[in-house]
Amino acid sequence: MDVQRWDDMYRSRDQVFSGNPNGVLVAETDDLPPGRALDVGCGEGADARWLARRGWQVTAVDVSEVALQRAAATATAGIEERVTWMRADLSATPPPAGAFDLVSSQYFPLRRRPDHAALRGLLAAVAPGGTLLFATHSLADLAQHQEEGFDPADYYQPDDIAPLLGPAWQVLINESRPRTAQTPAGTHHTRDTVLRARRLP
Repeated sequence: MDVQRWDDMYRSRDQVFSGNPNGVLVAETDDLPPGRALDVGCGEGADARWLARRGWQVTAVDVSEVALQRAAATATAGIEERVTWMRADLSATPPPAGAFDLVSSQYFPLRRRPDHAALRGLLAAVAPGGTLLFATHSLADLAQHQEEGFDPADYYQPDDIAPLLGPAWQVLINESRPRTAQTPAGTHHTRDTVLRARRLP
């Protein structure tokens, strides 16, 4: 991951994101009993705070120290003891295996690798009975509005991941659907692609 690029992005504005939790996370985990959660690419921490308020013990990981400092600064009493803010590159260093009841990756740019090592590290982090929630912008939206130097085909989509899960998993949702949250200013994302899967006990 290009750490400097992400730090520069967060430094460019006082607040990059809305401060609200991602709509996919809210819709797909509100019915789950709280446990241990891994927030992949936590950014300014909205998802981690939302989970912590609902009783989850959250490990919130990002490569950007700027984002993590900002996230920690907004953690209120009752939340700060439930969230561990951690600087790490999960594409290079896998999280602990079997450690989380929820692994949430919301629009995290996970680059494809021939051996799928980084992806397999995230899958292995889900405990038996736990949930993987992986959401991206619709490939159709990304293909129509490619940024310079960004090729959506270089990054995992839910359809890439589902076939790799195998018999130890139950795929609950693998679909593209309209965004429920307001589209971020300056973007053209109208649909989400969502994978929700449960590792069998």
